[in-house]
This record gives sequence, structure tokens and C-alpha cells, in this order.
Amino acid sequence: MVVCTGSSEPQLKAIIQEIEARLREEHGVRPSTIDGFPTSQWVVADYSDVVVHVFHTQKRSVYSLEELWSDAPRLPLDLGTVPA
Repeated sequence: MVVCTGSSEPQLKAIIQEIEARLREEHGVRPSTIDGFPTSQWVVADYSDVVVHVFHTQKRSVYSLEELWSDAPRLPLDLGTVPA
């Protein structure tokens, strides 16, 4: 599970579109489902093995998915290694 945050509706849309484009172009992977809209402040993309949640800052604290999965290991992401 990947959980990330955007600070505006356009940013949520850009994040989910970039994830979708990169996974399709670089790995030939498409989501089985994308649900939600930036206006709902939560978009989820299901890639079967990985589910990506993109929240608006306010919604992320309301749903607190990290608390539901608190026993799962957290893996740090070094954004410095992500190609531009």
C-alpha cells in the first residue's frame, strides 16, 4: 500500500496521473481500478499487488489509513533517487 498526500485538487490529479503514466510507460502496468476524484479529496488506484491512495491533507488525517495498518512495516521512500 502506498499512501501519499497532495495539498490541492489539481495536485491530487497530477499525482495520480503521473503514477499511472510512469507505471504504464516504464513497466507496462495498468490499474485494475481507479476510484474517486480529486474533488472527493481521495483517489485510489488498485494495481492488484499495490494499492495507491492519494489524499488531500485534510482527508488523510480523517481516514488515517496508517492507523489501520499500524502493524505493517513502513518502508522509507528516498525521493532523491526518483528520476525526473
